[in-house]
Amino acid sequence: MKTIILNLILLTLSINIFSQPNIDKKAKSILDDVSAKTKAYKTISIDFTYTMQNQAKKINQSKKGSLLIKGNKYVMKMAGQTVIYDGNAIYTYIKDANEVQINTPTEESINPTQLLTTYDKDYKPKFIKEENINGIVLQVIDLSPTKQSKNIARVRLKINKNKKQVESSTLYDKDGSTYTYNVDKFITDIPINDSEFIFKKSDFPGAEIIDMR
Repeated sequence: MKTIILNLILLTLSINIFSQPNIDKKAKSILDDVSAKTKAYKTISIDFTYTMQNQAKKINQSKKGSLLIKGNKYVMKMAGQTVIYDGNAIYTYIKDANEVQINTPTEESINPTQLLTTYDKDYKPKFIKEENINGIVLQVIDLSPTKQSKNIARVRLKINKNKKQVESSTLYDKDGSTYTYNVDKFITDIPINDSEFIFKKSDFPGAEIIDMR
C-alpha cells in the first residue's frame, strides 16, 4: 500500500505526457503547463490528506501526511511511516515494527526526478470538464493506463486553473477502491537544509536496522 500511496502523490506533483497517437491536445497542454511550473521550483513542501474508500467493504479511512522534495531527494511522512531518499539509498521507517529497512533504488523505485520525465508516459490524458468550487476553477483530467494494469483503472486529477497546480488526485482501483490525495498546503522555494534528507539512526532510537542492499 505504501507504494500505491507514494506513487499517487509523486505522480501528481509533475506531469509530463509524452506524444501519443490521438492524444487530447487540451489535456496535454494543461499538464505540460503544470509540469513546467513545478520543475522550476527548487524545493517543494506539501501537507496532504490521504483518503482510502471502498463502499462494498465499508471502508473510509483518512490520514494526514507531508512530503519534502529538493532535487532528487525527498522525505515523506504518513501513518507511522517515514521514507527518506538521500540520493543513494531509500530508508523506510515503520513505527509499528520499530524497524528501518534500507534499500538500493532500482528501476522500479519511486523517484520524483524520474517521475518528471518517464512515469507519465504510461498514461493517456483526457480533458473532462471545468468546475467552479467556491470561486476556484478546477480543470478535471483523467489519466488512463496505456498498458494493461492489474490494479489501476484510471487516475482523476483536479487542477487549479489559475495556479497551474494539482489540487487533488484520485486513483481508481479495479477492486472498487479509491485512493484520494488532497493538497492542504503547497509551499515552494523555501530553504530546506540538506540534513533533512540524511538518515540519522539517533532519530529512531531502538529501531532495528535491516540493510537489504
